[in-house]
This record gives sequence, structure tokens and C-alpha cells, in this order.
Amino acid sequence: MKTVAIVTDSTAYLPNEMLSEYDISMIPLNVVFGNESFLEEKEIGVDDFFEKLRSENEFPKTSQPSIGSFIETYERLSKTHEEIITITLSSGISGTFQSAYSAGGMVEGADVHVFDSEISCMVQGFYVLEAARMAQEGYSSDRILERLNEMKSEGMHAYFLVNDLSNLHRGGRLNAAQLVVGNLLQIKPVLTFVDKQIVPYEKIRTRKKALNKILSLFDESAKDGAPIKATVIYANNKEEALKLKSELEEKYSNVEIILSYFGPVIATHLGEGSLGLGWYRT
Repeated sequence: MKTVAIVTDSTAYLPNEMLSEYDISMIPLNVVFGNESFLEEKEIGVDDFFEKLRSENEFPKTSQPSIGSFIETYERLSKTHEEIITITLSSGISGTFQSAYSAGGMVEGADVHVFDSEISCMVQGFYVLEAARMAQEGYSSDRILERLNEMKSEGMHAYFLVNDLSNLHRGGRLNAAQLVVGNLLQIKPVLTFVDKQIVPYEKIRTRKKALNKILSLFDESAKDGAPIKATVIYANNKEEALKLKSELEEKYSNVEIILSYFGPVIATHLGEGSLGLGWYRT
């Protein structure tokens, strides 16, 4: 019997080949258009999501996985594993962590540990990949969780540039007055995670200045030559993301970069054209 199984939710946005290579189980969150609910990454991909977003009059909603979906996965994995580690997006922006935790107490046959990444997207994916690699190498759950907490304490960074304020407004994160003023002043908020919540890091006029601010923050971590794993994340603006990835790789020989994307759940709140940069020092 294998020792440790790794589970995550869909907002890590790990490609299928990585899920297969590292034997990671993925549980999807939901995107709801009117009366229709779709499992992200399984029933609706990011391209279909943006296409549907343009044709729908009603703004979509998102919801966490059911406790039952976690129980089903845990019961399946308990037949071949002694322990299960589940890594979720931040508990400050979703009830997914609580669902995973509650389900863990309802399953016999395997000990379930739930780790709150306190972040999301491919930066959450970095935790998942590290845990899966260690699981494949035979490390115990205690050592894997210790390593994940080391990564967290050493600093996992994620900054997002929002192109269109309307999604933040419709999702309840900006009031109408803030929306009007922000659009008039061409405000491009730089967002980050603080205490498990997505918060404005700085409100900057023009997209170029906002991106330069993120790049200056990245440079503070990368300029001393220490090895860094990073991700450039995009929302239906892949060419811009590829250009940024190429520029960073040319400037920093110590940085390994994965290109990723904002899937349907996160893109619902950030909107099309958003751009993210996340990293940690290895």
C-alpha cells in the first residue's frame, strides 16, 4: 500500500499531464450561469467559459465543492493509501477548505490532513507539486506538511493586475462609486493575498505602471541570484503572458517559470485580461 495520496481543488489549475504524472487527485469547484452549474476544468474549460461569459446576460457565480465530492475521493484513495493530504485554495476566499476538512472526519481507512494554501492559482499549485513529488519519493505526511509550512513561512508571493474593474464590482468587491471613479482615473489595482484574503496592494493609474510595480517586487526577490520558481498567469491574454515570461527568463537565469492561467472560478472575479505573477525562493 502506498503511504500518502495528494488531493487538490481545481483552482490550482494544474494541467492534466501534471495531475497524471504526479498522481494528483483534483476536485473541481463550480461555476454557475443562471440555473446551470458546471464543474470547472471538467465540464467547462477556460476558453468555453469566456465564450459563454460574452453571450450570457447574467453574471456567473461560483461555489465550493460539495462535502460528498471529497468523501467520494477520500474513500477511493483510502483503498490504496494510508494517508491523504488535501491542499486547498485560501480559506479566506472559499469554503473549500472547510468542506475538505469536514469530509476528512467522515472517512475511515485513511488519515486525512488538510492544508490551507492561503493563496490560489498556480502558486497554490507549487505546494501541490512539492507535496506530490515528496509523496512519490516516499516521505511521510508529517515531513510533507512540515515542508509545506516551510514554504509558506519563507514566503509565497502572488500579485494580480486586474484589467477591468467591472468584474470586481459585480462580484461585490467594489461599490458603484469606486467603479466609476476607478474607470475615470484608469485605476488598475494590483491585488495580493494578506491574511488569506485578496486585498488591494496598491491602486495605480495605467496598466503599464501597475505591471512595472509587480516587476519591481519580483526583482527584489530575484536580483540576488537565488533560485526561484515562478508562474505567469493570464486570463485570455496568452500572448501578453508569453511575452512577459520570455522577458523574465532572459533577464533572470536563476528563475524557472511555468505559464498558467486564471480558470473559470478565479476569472469570474478577476475578469478577462488580468495578469498575475507568483513566485517563491527554493
